[in-house]
Amino acid sequence: MPPATSIHLAAAFAAAFVAGGINSVAGGGTMISFPTLIAVGMPALLANATNTVGIWPGSLGSIWGFRRELARVHRHYWWLLIPATIGGAIGAILLRLTPSGVFDWLVPWLVLFATLLFIVQAPVRRRIERYIHHDPLAEHPAHPSGHLAVIGISMQLLVGVYGGYFGAGISIIMLAVLGIMGMSDILEMNAMTSILSGGINGVAGALFIITGLIQWPYIPVMAVGSLLGGYGAAGVARHIGKTAIRRFIIGWGILIALMMFWRVLQK
Repeated sequence: MPPATSIHLAAAFAAAFVAGGINSVAGGGTMISFPTLIAVGMPALLANATNTVGIWPGSLGSIWGFRRELARVHRHYWWLLIPATIGGAIGAILLRLTPSGVFDWLVPWLVLFATLLFIVQAPVRRRIERYIHHDPLAEHPAHPSGHLAVIGISMQLLVGVYGGYFGAGISIIMLAVLGIMGMSDILEMNAMTSILSGGINGVAGALFIITGLIQWPYIPVMAVGSLLGGYGAAGVARHIGKTAIRRFIIGWGILIALMMFWRVLQK
């Protein structure tokens, strides 16, 4: 791959800044930063790993923002960090074992899948909130019952695998898992989603570093960009609104998927 120039680093910083702002409001920042790294000449597999590490610091701001809600979450749900991080490690190992050519072929399908997740995100969230707030039978216990716990742990493990391998759009899957397990406060659910995705990406990122998949010149600028974006761009993103951002991500995701399909067909 070509050496990182000042233009490449500036593009990575800008993409991470925008990704940090989007992630702080609606999620989906990976759909901006990941294609940008490919555009500057980075192989898709290395771009995926570098992106995971580069924008991970931005997730710390989200976790800090939900600190009050996290303090209220029942301790039983914190156990989900175990299957989540195990899954993240498995996903990262699977990515490391995937030949670069195979991952190039998978990328458009992964981007398309992530885009579909964003398409269903709003209706799924509305259904969960409606069930929580309006269903008179939706009185959930403080912690999940036995069979729900098994289902939730199994699903969270699978979510972790996907998150460690690619990860865009995992928040909506995790919201559904937490809803199945009986969480009844949407803010606490968002808080747990932040901590679980942070754990998944943190473990995956550590393994990417150990196995040498990271393009280090990009990490400092992306880390700073994602942190500043999560703090500075969040206000602009909130002003634009979640719906507009989500529509942009969906349209952008479809465009990127088509471009990736064309790129694969040209090889």
